Amino acid sequence: MVFAVCVALAAHFTSLRNLPMSLLPLAPLRAVLFAACWLASSAALAVSIGKVDLPRPEGVRHYLLAQPDRSASGKRPLVILLHGHGGNAAQLLGQRFGAAPLAQWLTIAERENLLLAAPDGIKGADGHPGWNDCRADADNNPAGNDTALIGAIIDREIAEHGADPARVYVMGMSNGGMMTFRLASEIGSRLAAFAAVSASMAQRSACPQPAQPLAALLVAGTADPLVPYAGGEVHFLSRKSRGSVLGIEQVAAFWRRRNGLSGEPVVTPLPHRDPADPTRATRLLWGADSAAPQVELMRIEQGGHIEPSIAQRARRAYLTLVGPQNGDFEVAEEAWRFFRDKRAALRQ
Repeated sequence: MVFAVCVALAAHFTSLRNLPMSLLPLAPLRAVLFAACWLASSAALAVSIGKVDLPRPEGVRHYLLAQPDRSASGKRPLVILLHGHGGNAAQLLGQRFGAAPLAQWLTIAERENLLLAAPDGIKGADGHPGWNDCRADADNNPAGNDTALIGAIIDREIAEHGADPARVYVMGMSNGGMMTFRLASEIGSRLAAFAAVSASMAQRSACPQPAQPLAALLVAGTADPLVPYAGGEVHFLSRKSRGSVLGIEQVAAFWRRRNGLSGEPVVTPLPHRDPADPTRATRLLWGADSAAPQVELMRIEQGGHIEPSIAQRARRAYLTLVGPQNGDFEVAEEAWRFFRDKRAALRQ
């Protein structure tokens, strides 16, 4: 909350354009205010963040572990967060400048007494860090065994910090979201649910089909310029394809069949907070039991390739590249609402 208020104040200062520049140096003031607010909010959160090194066949891999400072009365849920192509764990958790919608998970971790693990991907052929997801036609994906890495993180957190084996959840953005589909296919029995944001399943897949039902949350913008909502080639700032994906509604139908869900969804348009926001968010939910393998599609009409957030607002220059950001809900809070009642043991 502290950070959200500060970000709003920083944005307000940048709008005061009638004041003389000699009295209000807008850009420096906004940067200083942002930094001061981040430090204040970090101090207010009773969550510790540390770096963990894991030796792997491809070399030492790293992840950031966030855990509440207070003790737990029992085993804690574990949420694994995967950054997008070219990103990193520090940026995802708000340890760098810029909007970080998934950093809201730090507030959730403190409130719900859960563990967060945010690993770093390794560099692919294009020199940018990412994940070895299921796209057989994405030739710049890194070659590391990322499924084994996530399995090792789960093992370590169960052994070292009392993570609950029945309450392991994974959420990823973009390339990280595509990696969640691979995890659902290859270690789905170890997960209670997953969430994929601005991501889709591979059209030409290098992975086996999922072997069991698994609760799936999909968050997608209909105007995503990178990962097309209707399916097709993935592009970013060039005509070169980064592989091909299925349409989002086709993916939702796949997981409905896998989870044995039929019929029409419960459709809930979210209240629209800002008349200037061109996007609209609608929740489509299949399955009435919140503890069972539901399928949820958060469809963002006219939304771009970016996580929805109320507090963490991206800069206008960035939005010209990725499209509009929805501001009707916090995507991390939506994911936790979807995750919290689900247990892996229910499927065994």
